[in-house]
Amino acid sequence: MSKYVIADPPPSPGGGPRRRAQRRAVNRTGERLRHVLHYVAGGLLIVVGLAFGAVALRMLQTHSSFSDAAISYFVPSPQDAFGKDRIYLLVMGIDYDYTSTDQPFSSHSRSDTIMVAGMDFPSRTVKLFSVLRDTGAVINGHMTKINEAYSDGGARLADQVIGDFLGMPTLPNGRHFDRYVVINTAGLKDVVDAIGGIDVPVTEAMNYDDSWGHLHIHFKPGLYHMNGYQAQAYSRFRHDACSDPCRTKRQQQVIRIILAKLQANKFNDITHIPELLGVVNRNVKTDLTFDQEKSLAVAFKDVKPAQLLSKMDTIGYTGTEMTRLGGEVLIPDQAQKARFVAELLGDYGSPPSPPPEAMAAVKPAGIHLIVQNGSGIKGLAGTAAAKLRRAGYVVDTVGNADAFTYDTTQIRPATTVPLVGERVRADLGLPDAVVSPATDATPGPHPVVIVIVGKDYAAALATVSVTPAASTPP
Repeated sequence: MSKYVIADPPPSPGGGPRRRAQRRAVNRTGERLRHVLHYVAGGLLIVVGLAFGAVALRMLQTHSSFSDAAISYFVPSPQDAFGKDRIYLLVMGIDYDYTSTDQPFSSHSRSDTIMVAGMDFPSRTVKLFSVLRDTGAVINGHMTKINEAYSDGGARLADQVIGDFLGMPTLPNGRHFDRYVVINTAGLKDVVDAIGGIDVPVTEAMNYDDSWGHLHIHFKPGLYHMNGYQAQAYSRFRHDACSDPCRTKRQQQVIRIILAKLQANKFNDITHIPELLGVVNRNVKTDLTFDQEKSLAVAFKDVKPAQLLSKMDTIGYTGTEMTRLGGEVLIPDQAQKARFVAELLGDYGSPPSPPPEAMAAVKPAGIHLIVQNGSGIKGLAGTAAAKLRRAGYVVDTVGNADAFTYDTTQIRPATTVPLVGERVRADLGLPDAVVSPATDATPGPHPVVIVIVGKDYAAALATVSVTPAASTPP
């Protein structure tokens, strides 16, 4: 019986027709893929080259650095983003309340902080003033506290009520303000934590506990490096003789300190702006687009705080009045309100240089200084403190600042005595030192000024800089 074995023929030396065809197909696929990758890489190089070329052209046109040119090329100017040279913002801060199960909620919250800001793009200047939350205003036909507008009708009703109260002009869309910004109570806390805390001079004892509201405030007079929770608590404190007006001043003071640190520690560069905007937007409700936010952040990032906030004040009151539904309200100072609004709507620009006779009227003997080393150069704060003592100032403490990254010396008055910061700057011999707008956070026995000595002071003394170190003494 014959047996037949059915088997494949032995492979040929070249792998057979089928294998060779498969290998040729794979090779052709690989060649096509390589061609595609070459085209893609070439296209990317062209795009990158065009981008760098455009940035280089912008550098030549504006005589700016590469980073500034790149920002200006990829981020629209505020004029382009908003279609005008100036905008008016309504800024409100709302608080959380807590349920019986200790869960936070903010629905129907009142706007415990009310600020109105004008942002002028050509001069890169901001004017800002506050409205006390208990100020009387007409809401839905009856007199009550102005902070009820947001709880009753959100940002739209707040725009109408606050705009009518101030006498702001009406825009084509029927509103008084170009944009609104509503910040919940965690917004300040998260921003302060994101920048590593802030240095705040406290000029009176503060003690208050509200377990239901998760608010515990305990400060003694002195300089505090506050984290986000502490800064938030400090800004909310109003249980003193001054009450809401002083709380508003503390809020304005904290804003100035944050702006000064953002600039001094370079948190306002292109690598940090998106991160900070992300922190802010977690706690903010606004009708600003993200492109508009970026355009504002970039346009104002290098402006000195004294120019940036050329005007920051609070509408005062002349008395109180009992209302049928709103309880006791504050009667606003109408003349002051009209003057603030006229300044908001008027011309903007840098503040003029103080006259010499006004500078001479500031007496150093009554001014107390806190001198801090922000340069990392050993002994620099002590050298500055010695010079200021010889000029007649009272130096309370000399120590290290929160960081050794200050290129420019910062002078931060915690008093509204006119020209105190400017006099300190002149006696220190640093005409380019940054003087923050003066604040009067709380009543105190004497004017206090914080001086953070930067690397520019070493250059002025023609000393040799050393490498900053975390343990560098003052």
